[in-house]
Amino acid sequence: MLPTLRQLHYLKLLAEHASFSRAAEAAHVSQPALSAGVQELEKILGAPVVERTRGNVQLTAVGAEAVKRAEDVLARTEDLVEAARNAGKPLSGRFRLGVIPTVAPFLLPARLPDLREAYPKLRLFIREDLTPRLVAALKAGHLDAAVIALPYTAHGVDHARIGDDEILAAAPAGHALAGEGPIAPGSLKADDLILLEDGHCLRDQALAACNIEAPKGDDVFAATSLHTLVQMVSSGLGVSFLPEMAVRAGLADAPGVVVRPISARAPRREIVVAWRTGSSRAGEARLLAEALKLD
Repeated sequence: MLPTLRQLHYLKLLAEHASFSRAAEAAHVSQPALSAGVQELEKILGAPVVERTRGNVQLTAVGAEAVKRAEDVLARTEDLVEAARNAGKPLSGRFRLGVIPTVAPFLLPARLPDLREAYPKLRLFIREDLTPRLVAALKAGHLDAAVIALPYTAHGVDHARIGDDEILAAAPAGHALAGEGPIAPGSLKADDLILLEDGHCLRDQALAACNIEAPKGDDVFAATSLHTLVQMVSSGLGVSFLPEMAVRAGLADAPGVVVRPISARAPRREIVVAWRTGSSRAGEARLLAEALKLD
């Protein structure tokens, strides 16, 4: 006997909710029905998948491996259903798209109207999150594609190019770097930088491109968004990095902010649409990348 998709779905929900009652509620079945399904799965596998204690559910080693494989099986099954429903009708029906926060507010408003016109039957569901969580969601089948920025190492993920986005420097008016023309190499110093908080790929990409080690210590300023970052620069707290698409969208129009290119060989990040390797929606992800192309 082989596990059924229903049994794998029950196990996946149990791993997500760590509770039989909450997992049953998410599956829209009774708790006894879900428990029976998990027990049948354990019989088929010949090993327990969860440790049952009062008020706590924890996966066994076999259970953790089963969940990992179940996520892939369920994701590919969902791909099959969507592909069958939309055969011959690309970018129609539900499409779950993740987008990183340093791209979403600047790219999507400019591109979505044309995308809707070109694909009127597309039902786009957008999730904004950091790159590691978007990649994890891709692999788990929670997303069909994600707009992320390279360089970023992610195994089991393919991508199609949207375009390059230059990384610029933003300094307070009156600052030594608030001049004209490209900033000379070596002029940016770690102790003068204010950055996005750890986890934003733009932070790491900009630091790596400028060969700067991330500032350390509890007194380091860190912003949760580019909008907050610009306000911090405007207040004279330091120098930072901004993507060109954000500057073009008017983000740096705040008073007291001067934007300059970084050296003659300007650092750039590559914006791409990524999808899980082997996904049946790879063709649609490529079409989406074409529709979102940067000017």
